[in-house]
Amino acid sequence: MITKTNLASKPFRNRTLPYVISLLLLALAVAGTAWAFTKWREAANQNEIAVANIKKMEDELKDLSSKNDAVQQQLPADKRELLIAAHKLVASKSFGWSRLFSDLEGVLPGSVSASRIAVENVYKDGDRIKAQLEFAVLSRDYPAVMAMIDNMNSSGIFRAELRSQDLQQTDTITYTEYTLSLLYTPSVGYSPQIAQNGGNE
Repeated sequence: MITKTNLASKPFRNRTLPYVISLLLLALAVAGTAWAFTKWREAANQNEIAVANIKKMEDELKDLSSKNDAVQQQLPADKRELLIAAHKLVASKSFGWSRLFSDLEGVLPGSVSASRIAVENVYKDGDRIKAQLEFAVLSRDYPAVMAMIDNMNSSGIFRAELRSQDLQQTDTITYTEYTLSLLYTPSVGYSPQIAQNGGNE
């Protein structure tokens, strides 16, 4: 006689499998946490090293600056002036005079002409060379001179300020000489030509 077993009344149960899966998930979570903590510690250590290096460099810069100040204070007045002149000479040799003239030509309207230029100072500001100039122009067209100054100040390479204006008169013509204070910072890479105002004729 064959006995039929109702399998539905005795469902298959594996009590071990859920625990194994839970243990595997827990192990993965622990491993992931350990890996993340290791990476965090590495990043923290690198950050500490970088901060220490920056602090060391700042201390070295302060020390060098203090030594430089001490040396300059010990120098006689004439030696200090010679040192300043030497720094200016080094800066001026790395200054692009042809670029300056090109940039000035780019902002001069047709009704304005340059009359003189004097260099008051050349110096380094960070890695950029700058020059303080006294620049004079001749013109009978006041609006064109003002437009030229606006062009200079919007160019990004000149900062212009009108110092004075002097009326000049001859037997045939009357014109004005305008003296400007210029701070010139050459552009990096190339010398842009600014749109000329007043129309070159």
